[in-house]
Amino acid sequence: MSTAVLTINKGLSGGLNLRQKTILLISFMSLLLLTIVICSLFINERSLSTDFDSKNLAPSLKHPFGTDWMGRDMFIRTIEGLGLSIMIGAFVSLISTLISVILGLFSSVGKIADSFVSWLVDLFLSIPHLLLIILISIGFGGGATGVIIGVALTHWPSLTRVVRAEIKQLKTQEYVHISRNFGKSRWWIATKHILPHLIPKFILGTILMFPHAILHEASITFLGFGLSPHEPAIGIILSESMKYLSAGYWWLAFFPGLSLLIVILAFDMIGENLGKLMNPKKAHD
Repeated sequence: MSTAVLTINKGLSGGLNLRQKTILLISFMSLLLLTIVICSLFINERSLSTDFDSKNLAPSLKHPFGTDWMGRDMFIRTIEGLGLSIMIGAFVSLISTLISVILGLFSSVGKIADSFVSWLVDLFLSIPHLLLIILISIGFGGGATGVIIGVALTHWPSLTRVVRAEIKQLKTQEYVHISRNFGKSRWWIATKHILPHLIPKFILGTILMFPHAILHEASITFLGFGLSPHEPAIGIILSESMKYLSAGYWWLAFFPGLSLLIVILAFDMIGENLGKLMNPKKAHD
């Protein structure tokens, strides 16, 4: 049987080109992430109810990730925490991308606007990232709203810098000079000529922003500045598990941490392979 499986895998690897393999990998990773989000939405309070007769149980077939000190199933808590983190990452990435779009297009209006955007990017990048997220999150009252605003307002500078450099290159193109000679306004050129070329950058930037947003959400929640303790977030799960590691309950931190790492790697692989599809040199291999 193992020989048959190896033969099938060899045939698939030999029959698929790079583009097909890339699309297949993106589809699989996207399906995995979508499954986590959908499963987290169907988890009810009864599934997370306490059962002190089953507290601190090691991983088993009934409880794959074990149970915590209150008898709650760690697999269910981890799935709900991952779903929450992915949804927060989605909001954060979209908001950050929108800010990058606005500032990137604004920088193409003129030298003064470009200098202002450059100064604003340097200002945000000069402040320690995690500290800025914590300050903004606390300033907006903490919780899910504070986390989303805090992470969103600190993740746009890198993408804005990339967009700004791309815009400078596009402004040197011949068709831009022709439109300017025909009397088209700077805003018309920005929206009609420059923006369509930037859409792939925005899509790729949004996806690559996901893992950073999720990690920073988990980090500030782990430190106690993010989501409220009653939320089943991964950061809260890891923070609570630290108290019980010395007692030998390793599964309380191992499986949630490993699951978070898998989700981060899934987003990273989607972004990396999507970049290959958008690359003209590799898209048709």
